[in-house]
Amino acid sequence: MNRPMNPRFTHSPSPRRERGMSLLELVVVIVLIGGVLAVVGGKIIANRDRANAKLADTQLKSLAGTIEGYQSDVGQYPDSLEQLITAPANATGWLGPYVTKKEDLQDPWHRPIEYRKPGDNDAPFELKSLGVDGKPGGDGVDKDIVAP
Repeated sequence: MNRPMNPRFTHSPSPRRERGMSLLELVVVIVLIGGVLAVVGGKIIANRDRANAKLADTQLKSLAGTIEGYQSDVGQYPDSLEQLITAPANATGWLGPYVTKKEDLQDPWHRPIEYRKPGDNDAPFELKSLGVDGKPGGDGVDKDIVAP
């Protein structure tokens, strides 16, 4: 027995159902997506900057320990950070390299870490990264990061 087909499924949709989205509807959707991406992107960038600031702090503390190791071996603090890679001519007891790559002497923003001997507050040396903005001073993630 043949059953008649349901007419609702045999006819093609009306032109009104096939028309799609208007240009205005597309613009609204694109603006909404852009707004969401701007908010999410801003939070991602802010979190990345905070993570890099913490990484710089950890990196400076580690490098300070490396400098202390150099001092223990050689008997004096290095005159520059490059002496952690290449033995200076007058260094007896040098057991380096203490740092294997020149990139290890850069902060997370690929700027050279500043080294000063002697440091402030009677410290034998000081390491400094200028933070996200790369300028002295600042607040938050732009604040200078100093060790030891």
